[in-house]
Amino acid sequence: MGGSYVEQARENHVKKKVEEALRSKMKAKALNECDELVSKYAECATGRTFSVVWSCRKQAKELNTCLHQFTNDSVLEEMKREYTLQEEGKVSASTI
Repeated sequence: MGGSYVEQARENHVKKKVEEALRSKMKAKALNECDELVSKYAECATGRTFSVVWSCRKQAKELNTCLHQFTNDSVLEEMKREYTLQEEGKVSASTI
C-alpha cells in the first residue's frame, strides 16, 4: 500500500513538472508570435512608471489579445495531447 502511494506521488510530481515545462514552452511561443506587439508595448512603456497604465492601454490590450491566442487552456490541452502521443510513440518504439 505504501509503495503505491509513493509511486502515485512520483507520477503526480512528474506530471506537474511536464505541465510546467509545457506552460513555459507555450508562453515562449506566444511571446515569439506576438513579438511586434511586445516591442510596441515596451517602446510605449520605456521611461514611464505609473502613467504606463493609461498611456499604454491600447498597446497592452493588443498585446494581451495576441498572447491569449497562444496561451489558453485549449492550446495547453493540445500540447499535452501531443506530448502524450510522443511519449507513447517512444514507449512503443522501445518495446519493438
